[in-house]
Amino acid sequence: MEQVQRRQAHRAAPTFSELFTPKLVTVLREGYGLPQLRADALAGLTVAIVALPLSMAIAIASGVTPERGLFTAIVGGFIVSALGGSRFQIGGPAGAFIVLVASTADRQGVDGLLLATMMAGVFLLAIGYLRLGTYIKYIPYPVTVGFTAGIAVIIFSGQIVELLGLKLPGKEPGPFVPKLMALWQAGGTLNPSAAGIALLSIVTVVALKKWRPHWPGMLVAVALASLVVALLALPADTIGSRYGGIPRSLPLPALPPMSLDKAIAVLPDAIAFALLGAIESLLSAVVADGMTGRRHRSNCELVAQGFANIGSALFGGICATGTIARTATNVRAGAHGPVSGMLHSAFLLVFMLVAAPLASYIPLAALAGVLAVVCWNMVEKQAIAALLRSSPADAVVLGATFLIVVFRDLTEGIVVGFALGAVLFIDRMAKAVAIAESEQPLVADDVADATNGDRRAYDASEASDPDTVVYHISGAFFFGAASTVAAVLDRIADQRKNFILDCSRVPLFDSTAANVIESTAHKAKKAGVRFIIAGASPQTRRMLITHGVKRPLVTFAASVKDAKAQLRMG
Repeated sequence: MEQVQRRQAHRAAPTFSELFTPKLVTVLREGYGLPQLRADALAGLTVAIVALPLSMAIAIASGVTPERGLFTAIVGGFIVSALGGSRFQIGGPAGAFIVLVASTADRQGVDGLLLATMMAGVFLLAIGYLRLGTYIKYIPYPVTVGFTAGIAVIIFSGQIVELLGLKLPGKEPGPFVPKLMALWQAGGTLNPSAAGIALLSIVTVVALKKWRPHWPGMLVAVALASLVVALLALPADTIGSRYGGIPRSLPLPALPPMSLDKAIAVLPDAIAFALLGAIESLLSAVVADGMTGRRHRSNCELVAQGFANIGSALFGGICATGTIARTATNVRAGAHGPVSGMLHSAFLLVFMLVAAPLASYIPLAALAGVLAVVCWNMVEKQAIAALLRSSPADAVVLGATFLIVVFRDLTEGIVVGFALGAVLFIDRMAKAVAIAESEQPLVADDVADATNGDRRAYDASEASDPDTVVYHISGAFFFGAASTVAAVLDRIADQRKNFILDCSRVPLFDSTAANVIESTAHKAKKAGVRFIIAGASPQTRRMLITHGVKRPLVTFAASVKDAKAQLRMG
């Protein structure tokens, strides 16, 4: 029977080609015609209009020139859609990467940033091809919520200089508290024009979202702010005055300078990019699945993210990942499949070729206002409120992750949040395990004929033998519960001749549990007690036998009733 089940499971396992076939291929196989192309073209244009100002704003906030954000959206976004495992994923620069990218660019320079991005792409390829993407889902929900909220706070704090037009005497500090102190000291340099432009942009985006939700609010806000600054000649920094504009074409692909020392220096950054990219892209794909009822291929998506980051770095772009807001916009715009994401990249390229000179007039305060709205939207207010109400454990994980991300480090926040969530989960599981001795009344309680009710309705044979004790374990028997169960099993009465341990309600049994049972079996043998394990699943039995829990220490029975029959037979 077990061999049949294994053969069936083997046949049901997806093949390599099934796991890593891009959704683009799947969509084209289903049939793709002019109506589908029209829907994808409209959705792609809508997303491109949203991505145009956002890509430049994210790049500037990341400490690099605005065109690098466009390169990322064009090259990385195209590859994500062409090779990805999600029908609707839109790739490009993401707000979640701003802090990491800015820190890497500051310490390692742009060449180091490009090398770290390329290495992150290689790591993502390895994660995908090794089929490790499935494990990303084990990151606790409070960790992702706290992490995202922490990033939003950090990004917003980094935009205050542009929002208010402040002039710092030196370089803006990276850590949160020193940054706030420097901003406070620079409060006297506030530029009313820049603050007014930022406020105008925020109000425009919020108002259009409320009254004209189908309008490209961010693009309208940036265009309106640029027009106001140009017509009134306001003293506000623009892309042209700060960066000299953006190029009108993509650069030729080129490898960043490489050396072993440089690769070792940027290795921690590359690992952080890969982990955050995996988390962010798969979260975005899950959001798209929830909106459409479709199902993405997680490992295929990670492979596409890997190629996208390598391609982005070759063209001078920054980290690319799946973007939740743009992906949701793509779905709401009526996209049919991955072609919309590919067209979104093509439209961005056309915009850059045609309208590059106009980008010089965009005020930096307007882009900062756009990012301020993005930060507000990143904070999942309802999820935070629900987690704070749900349980103290979830609130602790959420709060710890948020505080560590804001005041210490992003990667450290994820690691500590995950570890804390895992420990609290283990504690919950351990408390859910129950072990109890059977109730053995002199006369069994009356029960309905042919009852199929509670297992506490034992038969008369279980209640009639004073030399036999039966213990029942319920719940996952793993290392977290081992001490609790061991304490009970150690109290086996030496006066009893027979000991039956019912494991029929144990769904999980690990090596620590097997060690506890082995210790108990040796104690029982030494005391002259016959030990029978009843109801163990085939997996549990194999685990026990592997750890030496076998004859002559114990015998196995299919059920408590069969164990009793063994005792009667001697």
